Amino acid sequence: MATEAQMDESERKIVNEFCHYLEKSKQLFNGLRDLPQYGHKQWQSYFGRTFDVYTKLWKFQQQHRQVLDTKYGLKRWQIGEIASKIGQLYYHYYLRTSETNYLNEAFSFYSAIRMRAYYSKASKEERLLLMQYRPDLMVKKLRYYARFIVVCLLLKKMKLVRDLVRELAKQIDDYTGTYEPDDQMEWNLVLGEIKSFIEADNIINVVDMDSSSIVLSHRLTPLNTPPLEKGAPVYLTLQEILIVGNCHEQVKFSELTLDMFRMLQTLEREPQDELVTQTFDTSPAPGRPPFRDLPPQSSLENGERSGARDNPHKYLLYKPTFGQLNTFLASAFKELPPNGAMLLYISADGSHGNQKHTDDAAYDLGGVITNSRRDGEDPTKSKRPGHLKEIHCLHPGDLYPYTRKPLFLIVDSDNSSAFQNFPNLFGQPLVCLLSPDQVPSNMQDQHQKGSLFTMFLHCPLMALCFVCKMGDVPVTLWDKCQAQVDKFMAEASRLFARSRKLDHSYMQFFGDDFLRLLLLRFVFCYMVLILHKSFKGPSYYPISHPPLPTEEVLEHPALYRIVLELASLLEVRSLFAEPGEADISA
Repeated sequence: MATEAQMDESERKIVNEFCHYLEKSKQLFNGLRDLPQYGHKQWQSYFGRTFDVYTKLWKFQQQHRQVLDTKYGLKRWQIGEIASKIGQLYYHYYLRTSETNYLNEAFSFYSAIRMRAYYSKASKEERLLLMQYRPDLMVKKLRYYARFIVVCLLLKKMKLVRDLVRELAKQIDDYTGTYEPDDQMEWNLVLGEIKSFIEADNIINVVDMDSSSIVLSHRLTPLNTPPLEKGAPVYLTLQEILIVGNCHEQVKFSELTLDMFRMLQTLEREPQDELVTQTFDTSPAPGRPPFRDLPPQSSLENGERSGARDNPHKYLLYKPTFGQLNTFLASAFKELPPNGAMLLYISADGSHGNQKHTDDAAYDLGGVITNSRRDGEDPTKSKRPGHLKEIHCLHPGDLYPYTRKPLFLIVDSDNSSAFQNFPNLFGQPLVCLLSPDQVPSNMQDQHQKGSLFTMFLHCPLMALCFVCKMGDVPVTLWDKCQAQVDKFMAEASRLFARSRKLDHSYMQFFGDDFLRLLLLRFVFCYMVLILHKSFKGPSYYPISHPPLPTEEVLEHPALYRIVLELASLLEVRSLFAEPGEADISA
């Protein structure tokens, strides 16, 4: 930076004002981590102020770049740091709101940093500037890469993900080779987690005519939304979601297990195309255009946002303690509007109860462990005195207070059956979808690739191919099979609407697009597993509570036929039982 004597009054004023904005932006950004993670309103004004300051900071450095370059010594990596912070702001705003368009905004800023090579000379500049080896800037660069990869994973930009992983590996090599830092192992672990995550998520390879892989998105679109009978009433809409993950053997990256990653996409609508979003103002700073002058130009213009939000609000909870989970549940419960429903999805290892036969289904049958007491310890094998229960085990009884409002519960665990006698104490709509307790022995080594039940809820056709041990699927065949899955969903939806024995809770939830999708995919999962020869007996089949009508829905002959036609299309018909032979005694 130039000395005071080397600057005239106007230059000094510009530098001082820039320093003020820079310091204010840092203070506000650092304050974000102190905001409560739950609730809707407490944090919004703070985010608005933070975005406001970053807007001013960015415009100011653009307008006065020459003075700041010559008199302040502004470096390209410092501009990159500001852009990186804005990308983080948009990503965290996505986490707070569940609106996928903010992911596109975060991607825009992270992508601009890479395209404009803001960090390319970071390590050289830092050495020249300080005349000593300083790893701080390299760490910022590595963190930028890790965050960019998360955003690209969520947007299914897989080719770019692989490019970024290669670049990150090189950057880690440069960093560790130059500085021999204490956190060398941690960064190698991060790289290993990313690679394992990408590999585990690649269940089925859909290929085009040139044998190139096709990336499929599994968010909700008008094309995959299952139909609702004309004139059918919509009683409830899904408003609050908690996605909980704690599976010891499952791969994870950035506090997202594979099951959590799949479920959060299942419960979001596809981000709108940039051309479509021109008419919307989704700026986190109310009344202001988003960062239209930031790199690159924002895709969103000023204007009023119409209608309700696109996606239900959700919390992502990785290994929460019981206290944390209870706090978030209470907050979601409190925020639930009239005619709103709450969904609790749990993917976790089971904690089996001390008694198999008991009158107290609330606590004696065990539940699911949401937090392992020690990292690296298998929670299913922890040794505790027989009379003590796991402190972070979520029992069915822990959820009873939350059934005062409509609750849709999904449990994917090897002890999900502990929740099958869930009482409806308050007469509100209540549905439980529970995974099989067991999978066939030839699939037990696949846990790191995610749970089978969640796979069916995420992408039914992918799950079907997985249980049939299929690898590559030509895209033409995939499309034919997907049409057959759509046919199944339409027929199952019709059966739901016309069933006379269906518990009223189901129809209360059925009008919501997301909940209808989950219910119909549950039926598909059940039908596939009872017909597949490897799944033998009730413990291998999913359970619904209250029970779905068997003859009218779950085991209807029309659905039976569609699944077997699908198996024939995939040339795996021999893996499925012949009509009349299926073990459907569950």
